[in-house]
Amino acid sequence: MSALNLRPSPIAGAWYEADPRKLSAQIDSYLNKAQLPDLQGEVLAVIAPHAGHIYSGQVAAYAFAALRGLTPDLVAVLSPFHAFAPYPLLTTAHDAYATPLGSIEVSQTALAELQSHVEIPIARIPNDKEHALEIELPFLQRVFPHSFQLLPLMLRAQEPRLAEQLGNALAQTLKGKNAVLVASTDLSHFYDSKTASILDGEMLRRFEALDPAGIFSAEQSGAGFACGHAAVAAVLYAAKQLGANRAQILKYATSGEVTGDTSSVVGYGAAALTRVGA
Repeated sequence: MSALNLRPSPIAGAWYEADPRKLSAQIDSYLNKAQLPDLQGEVLAVIAPHAGHIYSGQVAAYAFAALRGLTPDLVAVLSPFHAFAPYPLLTTAHDAYATPLGSIEVSQTALAELQSHVEIPIARIPNDKEHALEIELPFLQRVFPHSFQLLPLMLRAQEPRLAEQLGNALAQTLKGKNAVLVASTDLSHFYDSKTASILDGEMLRRFEALDPAGIFSAEQSGAGFACGHAAVAAVLYAAKQLGANRAQILKYATSGEVTGDTSSVVGYGAAALTRVGA
C-alpha cells in the first residue's frame, strides 16, 4: 500500500501547539474543564469556534466533549473558506490531513457520494491554508481514540441556496451511516463585549431554534453575525433531516475573557444538536 498524500498543517505551532505531547495535554485540559449541561437525546452534530486554541479552545472543548462516548466511522467537518478561490464549495485534494497527533484519512467514497447528490461541483484543492477546518481536528483526535475518516468541506459562497443544497446532500450521504457533523464558526468580530453579547445572543438563538433561514436573515439584517453562518446552516439542514429536533447552547465566551481587552472582541459559541425521542 502506498503512503497517503498528506495535507501538511500550515498552522501547527502558530494557531495551536506543534508538540504532540503539549497539544494532547492542552486539549485534554480543555476537555476536562468543560462542564456540560444535561444533554438530552443522541448527539448528531456540534457547532464549535475556530480561533487559535488559546483564545477559543476552552469553548470548543464544550462542543467536542459532547461527542465523548461516540464511535463514528465518519466525521463531516464544515467550515468557511477565508481566502479567495473561484469555487463556491471546496475540499482537499489530499488523501489525509496531517496534524501533530497523526493523520486523518479523507473518505473518498463519502466525497464521491456527496458529489452525486449535489449539483454544485466540489473543487479539490491542494495545500489550502484554511485554519477553520483544521483547527477542529486535534480535538476530534483526542475525543475519539479509534480510527475514523473525514469528510472535509469548506464553503466560500455564504449563500442560502448552497447551504440548503449541501445540507440536503449531506443528509442523503450520511443516512444510515455511523457519522457525526461538525460546523466550524466564530461569532461577531471586533465589537465591544457588551455589543458582542447582544449580537451573539441573537445568533445563538437562531442556532438553538434550528432555524437555518433565520441564520441568514440575522446575518443580512445585522442582528447577529457568524463567519461560518453558511456552514452552520448546512449542518442544521442535514442534522434536521437526520432526526435532530433539539439544539443546546453549551458555552459562550469572548476573546476578551482571555486577553482582558473587552473593547474589541470575537465571540465564540459551542452547541450540540440532538435527536430526542423515537
